[in-house]
Amino acid sequence: MRRAPDPDAGRPARPSRTTVRNQVRELRFAHGEMTQQQLADRIGVSRQTLNAIELGKYSPTLEVAFRIAEVFGEPLERVFQHGPA
Repeated sequence: MRRAPDPDAGRPARPSRTTVRNQVRELRFAHGEMTQQQLADRIGVSRQTLNAIELGKYSPTLEVAFRIAEVFGEPLERVFQHGPA
């Protein structure tokens, strides 16, 4: 029986999965219990997008990540952490 060629043969190994974790929800509550809608309005995204970011279902663009950090007056690495899944 003949095997199909391996489609990944000769390609470099894929990088291991990583995840972006965040402190957005904690920072919202530390800053006067700001609502998702209030933060979303300040950074120019929908509340649904912000909710997905908080839950780790969506990684924000770099621009949005910087906007979030700016709102809280925190360095980007305090708001978002990147590491192995």
